Parts: sequence; structure tokens; C-alpha cells
Amino acid sequence: MSHIKKSKLANGIFWLEFPEADLRILCGCPADSVKHMMRRGVIMANEASPVFHESGPNAILLSDLTVQKGSFANLGEFPVLQMLYRQGMILPNHPGNTGEKPLLLGHPDQLSAQIQYIHRGNYGLVSEEEMINAGASPDQARDLMRLKLKFAFGKIANSEELLDSHIIESEFSHVRNGVQVKRIETNVFEFSYKDETVTIDLNLAHNEQYAPSYNLGRYQVGREYFSIIHSGEGDGWDTERPSMASIICFQGLIYLIDVGPNIETTLHALGIDISEIEGIFMTHCHDDHFSGLPSLIRSDHRIKFYSTPLVRHATVKKLCALMALDESRFETFFKVHDLQDDVWNNINGLEVKPVISPHPLETTVLFFRTQWDGGYKTYAHLADIASFDVMDAMVTDDTSRPGMSRAFCERVKEAYMEEVDIKKVDNGGGLIHGMAKDFTHDTSKKIILAHTARPLREEEKQIGSGAPFGTEDVLIPSNHDYLFARAHSFMQSFFPDLPQDQFRLLLNHEVVKFNPEEIILRSGDKIDYTYFLLTGAAEMLDTKTSTTHRMSSGCFIGDIQGLCDVTSSETYRAVSFVKALKLPMGMYKEFVKRNDSFQTISQLAEKRELLQRSWLFGGSISDGRKNAIAASMHITKLTDILKEYETISDYIGLIKEGSVTLKLGDSPIMTLGPGDSLFEDHAVFGMKSIFNMDFSEHAAIAMIPIVTLKEVPVVQWKLLENVARQMRALANSTAWDASLLNWRDEYSVGLDTIDEDHKKLLSVTRELVELLEQGKSPDDILPFVHTLIGRTHFHFEKEETIFTEAAYSESETHIKRHQILMDQVEALVHKCAHPLSEIESQAVIKFLKKWILMHILLEDRKYASYIRNQ
Repeated sequence: MSHIKKSKLANGIFWLEFPEADLRILCGCPADSVKHMMRRGVIMANEASPVFHESGPNAILLSDLTVQKGSFANLGEFPVLQMLYRQGMILPNHPGNTGEKPLLLGHPDQLSAQIQYIHRGNYGLVSEEEMINAGASPDQARDLMRLKLKFAFGKIANSEELLDSHIIESEFSHVRNGVQVKRIETNVFEFSYKDETVTIDLNLAHNEQYAPSYNLGRYQVGREYFSIIHSGEGDGWDTERPSMASIICFQGLIYLIDVGPNIETTLHALGIDISEIEGIFMTHCHDDHFSGLPSLIRSDHRIKFYSTPLVRHATVKKLCALMALDESRFETFFKVHDLQDDVWNNINGLEVKPVISPHPLETTVLFFRTQWDGGYKTYAHLADIASFDVMDAMVTDDTSRPGMSRAFCERVKEAYMEEVDIKKVDNGGGLIHGMAKDFTHDTSKKIILAHTARPLREEEKQIGSGAPFGTEDVLIPSNHDYLFARAHSFMQSFFPDLPQDQFRLLLNHEVVKFNPEEIILRSGDKIDYTYFLLTGAAEMLDTKTSTTHRMSSGCFIGDIQGLCDVTSSETYRAVSFVKALKLPMGMYKEFVKRNDSFQTISQLAEKRELLQRSWLFGGSISDGRKNAIAASMHITKLTDILKEYETISDYIGLIKEGSVTLKLGDSPIMTLGPGDSLFEDHAVFGMKSIFNMDFSEHAAIAMIPIVTLKEVPVVQWKLLENVARQMRALANSTAWDASLLNWRDEYSVGLDTIDEDHKKLLSVTRELVELLEQGKSPDDILPFVHTLIGRTHFHFEKEETIFTEAAYSESETHIKRHQILMDQVEALVHKCAHPLSEIESQAVIKFLKKWILMHILLEDRKYASYIRNQ
């Protein structure tokens, strides 16, 4: 009989069970992992229980990688919520509340990020002080905290009370009840129990992507003057439908209301590309309304973020915890537009009124209107509301107790009942969701019941309608084709100096439609037409490299090869429903010839291709955005000039030809080739690269001004990822030896007092490493451990004083990292208090080398660079 059960639930998600050890591990937790568990039957309701009670995991194995294939790999909130509430681990007097807590397994960086993100997802803002800092008045903060405490059973638990965690290292360590685990390599783990072992590989294969639990089909929605597109009616547990959300089309622009899991799948199913998203209206940041937000960072422009300040602050804290970023970086990715409570906020003719709604974390319901026909057309989005019964039960006149006042309760009910043309209502029931019966007498013209994982009951059908995915409610039809204004702006990036009549010539051609998965142009075909994408997404299949490149609206297909009278060398396919201008090649050639544009567009095309084939710029960036970047960049092959760029903070580099070896001192760390980027530190941290660079004899580097990348979130995110990748390579390099613990000029952060501290820390670390390598006794080692602890504590206090006084934007994140590192350094006392085996000694040495150099070369250089620039 086997002691271990393993099964694959979906791409990148595995189930691992040790029945005799009472350990059930969800391995990998991307978006909708709970729904995959439900579909595969590892989560089931216990019908014999007198209260609702599900089975499921009691532990989660996290990915070592934050992102895989452009999607976030660790979204543990809903699996943890399933354990806490649906299994009952946190519910008072519940049969599932045995004192056991959800257990997270993984790399310390991922554990830290997940614990903070899950804690924020459970509570949002956790104190009156945080609410006041977010703009609430003291009275409002007090009232909202009373409300929050009522939902939280009277207490905001700290993360240690909610979760247990276990760090996985390169040697076996005990997890629970005899089960052991170790890391074999990045994202590959080995579990052992009794006489059996099993390997879990969380790396996505070449042809794999994370996938939702449902199939949405394909739709082509309109671009109306004012319409509501229904993009989700389920909840976080619905295995067949996306979570409750809507899309507003206003004057041809696309706005999202909330951003649930697998948002890219949702948009592609509707024929909408991420590049088309104008803005997001956020109701609150529970994962079924929030977890798609990181995917929108992959846009080629900063999407506008609309919410009240309280909702924004809660969302920012949660997102930045998940991504291990300082909160100040949120506006690198999104354009913030705060909304005022209880008033109509005008957004270019679309008015929105947020109203605070009772929920465990900061939440608003949203009302929209626009002027029409002597009045207004209106839509209300009531996501995650509380039922009237629940609100009535929360009312108390005792302001010292958790709950709400009767006046607040009645104001919320009155707001819910506001008459509108279309109202979408949370009908999820239970302690934190709405009930259809409360809207029996609502006078709105149309009520849509959503946020359930079940069909509507007969009595509910008497109150409200359903809204299957992809259906539309057109409040004001369009008498204007907004596609042409969009096409005109895209065209200008290709032909910036053309007169208007020439643009009208191009735009006056046939608009054709392609179905999802339809071939637009096949490799080897003669090019009779070039196509200019207006909506939807396509993909280019590169037969030479067997790679696929994503194409969004604003891209030409087949234009350059058609102008050169050669056949297509790639195959182009529609990913979603696509609309495109169909331009006869004969006409297009004449157009280019008359406007003397061939040289300009061919040079742009060559540079665009270089960008497209790189990891940094490939993907969903539109050709219009690539044109702007291409127009600003220049290519150099002169090594002497390239060396100068190492100290110039205004550019990043993209390798066109040859190779570049990154070296720390004389130690080679990694070699980069065509398509790889250089000088990322300039853009991410505004600091000189820590590496010396050896350029191959024929290296050619495209130099790109950083200013052209400021408004491209996907590039900003990838630059951060590249720096992290280089630091991981440095941490794992076999080139690390004791010489790297000697002071080097490149370690300088440019602040003398900090450099002196670093020299002392390196010195004591080097001595400690030597003692460990010599196998000295604890009596010899411990004095140096205590010296290291004292110097580290002194150094951290000095740093925190310096960057706090300088108003360093990432000080909060830096202080948290100090706390984690201090705990790890202090833990050395216990580790070194007994003779260490060779394996234990090497693990301590690896930690010492890694923390001291990573802290100096990455974290401290960031704040020192900020202070010097100030």
C-alpha cells in the first residue's frame, strides 16, 4: 500500500496527500487553484456535518518563482480562505476548528510575500491609524473599525495566528508527522515519508500555461456609447463561471469593474485586448475581484485606477505585498484617480458615485450614470454587499462594541435601493454577501442577480434576471464608429508627418473580421493584402525559432514583406475575434511611394523586430508603442562608448549582436546574448550597475532612453524581474568564494558612513566563514556570531534613521527586510551552539555570503542612490 498519493489537477497544480500523516498539500496555487481542486473532487462538502464543512488541503507548497509565463504563480488567498472558513479552521465552535492552522511551505521570500498578501486580503487596512492615513476622518475610521471587528469576530488576528510556515532548503527538513521535504533545484521539490519519496516539479512546461477551470467560448462585443458587458456572474468558488464583474463601454472606451482571476482569458473570450483597457473601477480587493490586477501590469500603457482612497490603500498594500514591492511603485504601473464617497465624480462624461458598503475589508458599491434624453442612463454594481438580516444583526448602540449604528445601517439600505436602469446585485448569501429577497420591491428597471456558484432558485427568478457571460445591455447605442479614431492614433506612430487626407485614404478601406483561431496570413503565402489590427489579439508563429509572439491592436500584418515583394515568412492567427483594416498591397505600395515613407517604416520595422524578439519588449506591446521606443533608440558597436554607458543612468541596453559577460570583480556571473537587456539598474533603481561587463568583439547594443519606458508598465515590471534574476544568479553562482567578502570599490554605496559599516560587516563575516570552514568549535564561533549580531543591529538602526529622515519612498519595505534578516542572523546563535556537520556548516556559510552581499549590492544601493539623487 502506498503511503503517498500524488495527482496532477491542472497545469502547474498538483495534489499531494499523506493520509497516515494527516497532511494534504496543494502544490502550486495560481489563480483559481481552489476551483481546480473542486472539479477534481479533492474539495467536497461533508453532508453528514450539522454545519457547512468541506474537505480540502491543510498545506500549500508555494512556487519559488513569483511569475511563470507572464502569470502570477502564488495566489494563496482563496486556498487559505477555504481552509479558514469552508473547512472551519478559524470559525468559533466549528467542528473543523481543531487548533490546526493552514501551513505554507516554500522559499523565505515567497513565504514572507504570501503571508503579508493573505493577511491584507483577509482584513484590508488593519488599524484606525491606517484608515486615517488613507483619508478617513477619526470618526469615520472609528466607525469602520467597529464594523471590521464585527466581521472579524472581535479581533484583527496577526499573521502568525492565522498561518504556519515552513522554509524549504536544499536538505531534508521535517514538515509534519514524519513527512520531510527538500528543494532539488528551483521549483523542484522532493517529499519523503516512511520508505517512499515523490518529486513535485512546479515549473510550467514549454507548451503549458496556467488555465482557468472553465471554458468561456468566444464572443465579439460592440464598442457602444454606453453599454454594460457581463463578464462574470459567479463567485470565487464557481467552477463554471468567472467571478462577478462587469465591463463598461463608454464612448468606445473600455473600463473594467473589478479584475478577477484569469482576466486575460476573460478579455480574449470577449475579443478585447489588454491594450484597449482605459481604466479599472475597484470595489474592493478580495481575490475574486482583485487577483487579475497583476496581469494588467502587462499592458503597454498605465491603466487608470479609479477607487476611493480607502479601497485604493487596501488594494495597494495587498498588491505590493504579493509582488514584494514598495507601495510607492504602484503608480509605476497604474494612473491613480481617487473618487470621493457619496458624490458623483465626473470622468470625461461618465459619472460614478461610490458608496461605502459593509464587508470584512474596505468596500464600495458603485453607481454610474451619463446624461441622455433629458435625464440620465444609469447602472449600479453592487458587489459583495451584506444582506439586510446580517446588517440588522450587527446594529448596536454601544459604540465601544464591534458593529454598526442604526443610522449607518439604514443609509446603506437606502443606497442599495436607489432606482437605476440596470442593477447587478451580489446574491451570494451567508455572513458577507447579499440576498435577492432584499430587492423584492426594488423599482429599478432591470435587476441582475450574480455572485453565486449555483443556478437561481425559483423565488429568486421572480426578483431578478441572469446574465450569461458575454451578453450585453446597451443603455445608449453608438451612432459613431469609435474604431476609426483609435485606428487614426495608431497610424500616426507609423506615419507621424502625413497630412490628414492621407490618413483618411488608409482608413477608408474595408474592415474585415477574423474568427478566433483563424489564419490571417500563412507562411509562404504571396501577400496581396496587409492587415491593420483594430480590435482583438493575434499571434505570429515564427517558424525559424518555433516561438509565438503576441500581437495587439495597432499592429500591421505582412506590410514590410509585402512592400519588398517577398512571401510571408511567418504565420499569423487570430487569438480572439479580430477586426482589421484590409489594405490592398498595390494601393499600399503606391501610398508608401508617394509619401516617400519606405525608408522610415523599414527602419522602424527592423528596430521593432529587435524589440519583438526580446523578452523585455515582446508580448502584448502594440506596434505603436514599439514605434515610439524604436524611434528613440540608437545602436552602437563601439566598446569604449558602451563602457561609458555603465555609468550613465539615462539608458538601458538591448543586445542586438554578440554577447556580454557580467562579472563581479573578476568573477563571471552570467553571459547574455541577443535579446537580453543591460543596465536595468539604471531604470529600476537609478543606480550604476554592480557588474563589470565584457563585450564580445562584434557586440552591437541598442541603447534605449529610459524616459521612453516610463509609461510602459509591462517593461517596468520585466526590468524589476531581470534585476531579481541577476541577483538570484549571483546568489547561486559557483564563482562565489571568500574573495567576494573582501571590500571592493563596486560595493560602495556612495555614503561614507554606510561604506564603513559594510567594511566591518564584511570583515566579521569573512572571519566567521573561515572558522566554519575550519570546523572550529562552538566556543570559537559564537563570539563572532554575537559580534555579527551587534554590528548588524547597529548598522540597521543607522540605516533606518538615514532613509527615514530622507523620506526614502521604500523605507517601509526596507525596514521589514531588516526585521526578517535580523531574525535570521539571531537564529545563528542557536544553530552554532552545537558542533555543525559539514552540510550544516555549508548551509550557514551560504546564508552568510548571500545575505551580506545581497543586502549591500541590492537593498542598500537602492536607498543610497535615492538619497544621493535627492
